[in-house]
Amino acid sequence: MALWWDDPVLPDLRRYTPHRTVLDAPFEGEPVPGLRADYFRRTERDRIATVGRYAMGDRELLMAWGYVDEEHCRHNAVRDPAGGWHAPAAGCPEVELMRDGRDVIGLAVRTSRGEWIRVERQTG
Repeated sequence: MALWWDDPVLPDLRRYTPHRTVLDAPFEGEPVPGLRADYFRRTERDRIATVGRYAMGDRELLMAWGYVDEEHCRHNAVRDPAGGWHAPAAGCPEVELMRDGRDVIGLAVRTSRGEWIRVERQTG
């Protein structure tokens, strides 16, 4: 029997309990204006599985998942702008902050196929 961390598929968030939400969530220690991070948890045997779902405005951007007692993500998946999800990739997502001068204005996230998805905070 394959366990969810051995066969990376997107987590079914209906099987998790909402844990917390962070607005203007940080990446690399800096808040990203407009980035919402929703965290979910569930108990699996003697461990706690966790999923982070990230969105900019109404647009889902990525999910990353693993266990709370591990330093890094086991897997991540990036949402395609046209809908659907790119295939999950091992480890944490590759993310770069987008800047306008010194100000953080959005994120760029690399898909499992090596493409960059760029999302800026929507204003107005």
